[in-house]
Amino acid sequence: MSQPDRDVLSQDVVFDLLSSPRRRFVLYYLNQVDGEVEIGELADEVAAWENDTDVDDLTSQQRKRVYVSLYQTHVPKMEDAGIIEYDSDRGVVALADQADDISAYLSREEDGRPWQRYYLGLAAVSALFYLAVEFGVGALAALGEFTAGLLIIVAFAAMAIVHLIDTQRGGGEISTELIDNRQR
Repeated sequence: MSQPDRDVLSQDVVFDLLSSPRRRFVLYYLNQVDGEVEIGELADEVAAWENDTDVDDLTSQQRKRVYVSLYQTHVPKMEDAGIIEYDSDRGVVALADQADDISAYLSREEDGRPWQRYYLGLAAVSALFYLAVEFGVGALAALGEFTAGLLIIVAFAAMAIVHLIDTQRGGGEISTELIDNRQR
């Protein structure tokens, strides 16, 4: 697959590409497989999603309708824009580096956890903890400033790790925009 040099996608091109629920699902699926996928497999997954069924339960007509649409229309359009790479000799499709330009338009930040509040809460608790150590309140008097600072750093590091894991797990969910705009 070739990787032609392309400019950053304009907003108009991005919106045009994302105007089709089928193309949005292609991008979603390719993001999940992390590599190449045969166009037939891609068509099966899209057809199953559009028909709200398992791949094994698809009819040959459902498979063919989506395959032809992908092969003749959607894959060439996405390849021309530089967001996917299609090797017609091998029949495989993969995300191109330029697909990252579209990621910001597909993410749904409002559906996530309010991490900024968690960090703010941890900062407030850390400040109170540090002040309690500094002024020798109760059992915390035995801790030194260095130990208190180290515990605070560990707490923030743990929060960042949990945030990272949560973000990576959340990436596998289908956006409600994809589900609500199925082509029928």
